[in-house]
Amino acid sequence: MARIAGVELPNKRLLVALRYIYGIGKSLAYSIPKKLGIDPNKKVSELTEEELAKLKNEIEKNYKVEGDLRTEVQLNIKRLIDIGCYRGIRHKKGLPVRGQRTRTNARTRKGPRPHRLGKKKK
Repeated sequence: MARIAGVELPNKRLLVALRYIYGIGKSLAYSIPKKLGIDPNKKVSELTEEELAKLKNEIEKNYKVEGDLRTEVQLNIKRLIDIGCYRGIRHKKGLPVRGQRTRTNARTRKGPRPHRLGKKKK
């Protein structure tokens, strides 16, 4: 199995396998191998050691992925909370940040509905 940026890549097409790395989406997964001259439809097990080394070097040098990217995102959210802006307040309260309605939906962000206190009287 190939290991890039601390992630074990599964034995799938390179286009799909690269997306297992946090910070690499559909467009980057297509453009990185193309830039290096590697067929993006090749399976990971079919890649040579040289091709894997090229991929590893390219991703580690030119892209912020995995731990570094997660840290940066968390620091950005912390900064918003610290300055007390609208988005920071929404993050702090655990509500949707990007203007979605909360009257009926937003259960993913708000969590499960609170249960009523007390039981039904007989």
